[in-house]
Amino acid sequence: MKKLHLIGLLLITIITISSCKENKKKETEPSKKGYTVEPKTTTINWIAYKTTSKTPVKGQFTKVTIEHKNKATTVLNAINGLKFSIPVNSLSTKDTIRDKKLKKFFFGTMENTAEITGVITTNNENSGTVSLTMNKITQTLPISYSINDQMVTIEAVMNLDNWKAQLALKALNAACKDLHAGDDGISKTWSEVKIEVATYLKYE
Repeated sequence: MKKLHLIGLLLITIITISSCKENKKKETEPSKKGYTVEPKTTTINWIAYKTTSKTPVKGQFTKVTIEHKNKATTVLNAINGLKFSIPVNSLSTKDTIRDKKLKKFFFGTMENTAEITGVITTNNENSGTVSLTMNKITQTLPISYSINDQMVTIEAVMNLDNWKAQLALKALNAACKDLHAGDDGISKTWSEVKIEVATYLKYE
């Protein structure tokens, strides 16, 4: 009996040691590598247009909040389903007077547009959509993109009428009437805005 008792204790000791080793191994195992989108390596540029000759006005949003997903095995999977939020106060055209007018008369005329939010959906290797919310309206915006190693470049053209921004455009044009007039004397603010996004994904 004593011999059996000793054998039993020995087996319990071996099992305990093995279990501890397995737990220690699991704790020290490094997490799997993958791709994630980072706000610090993401730039959001836009081009709006004024005058009847369609003079471009360039600007950007300097801040973006990204809802981090689990690490993705591919760059395409990293941007698919990605949720983001852009504070309109981060708007910059390198002209403080213009920035104030855009924030006050354009975005300020809209409803609940302190932020522009969206979700990216990828269809294939070079096209997809963004479910974009602005002025309390959510619309689907087609996008195209190119992937070069860890760099993703996204382009889209917005028609602001789809977000019922006519009153906001009218208010902005009234505030910038002379500045938005060309050689023909006609003041015009276009509803078309081009979006250009570039992001370098982290891999670790």
